[in-house]
Order: sequence, then C-alpha cells, then structure tokens
Amino acid sequence: METYDKLIDSLKKFGIEIVDNQKSILVQKIKNAIIEMLYANKGVQSMKISSYLSEKLGESYRTLSQVFSEVTFISIENFIILHKIERVKQLLLTENLSLTEISFMMNYSSVAYLSQQFKNITGVTPTAFQKIIKQKRYAESI
Repeated sequence: METYDKLIDSLKKFGIEIVDNQKSILVQKIKNAIIEMLYANKGVQSMKISSYLSEKLGESYRTLSQVFSEVTFISIENFIILHKIERVKQLLLTENLSLTEISFMMNYSSVAYLSQQFKNITGVTPTAFQKIIKQKRYAESI
C-alpha cells in the first residue's frame, strides 16, 4: 500500500490522477466524452449533449448527471460551459475565424449568447480578449 501511495504522489506532480472507484471512472468517461464532443466534427457537436452522453456511455442522462455532480461538485452543464469557453479562447487565438463562425461551430444559438457566456466566465468580451492577447504578443515581441 505504501508503494501505491508513493506512486499516487509522484503522478500528482505531473497532473495525473489514478481513478480507482466506479463513480470516479464514470466521471472521467463523461469528461472525456464532453471534451471529445467539443473538439469533434460538426455532426457530433450538433447533437444534444444529454443524448450524446447517454448513447456513448450506456447510462441515463439523469444517472450520469447525478454521479457527475456528486463527485465533482459541479453540474455537467457548467463543466461544458467552462470547456466550451476554453475551446472558444483557443479558436480565437489559433484560427482566423469570425465570432459568427465560432458561434456556429460551437453550437451556440447566437453570437450574442456566446459573447455573454464568454464574458460571464472570463470577465471580458471575446473581442476584448483578442485585443488583450494581441497587445501582450506585441509587447513581448518588442
């Protein structure tokens, strides 16, 4: 058991966690499926998340949602929002896409809704975020 604990401590230094109970394993599968969906092609992204997760993991969405909230103390919906915003930030930084294109790609109902959610999470609008990053990059290049 002491060797196992040492292994866990060593892996934590690298941000790796051993998942060793059924609920934690299910939560990790949910997280993986969500991230896969956010980075997948449009066909998967346009599916309803509850249907996608239930189908992929073979459990009712209610069960998945309850276990996820119990283990992580955050809802699946909030986890998705946080990761969608991270994906939007990545797209803003690496792709030459308009907010309209990103909004469509990330399955938002409108650019306004994307912008509102982005500001709620980051504290700035997507446009302000882009300007800040451009200024930072410019300052670093001087």
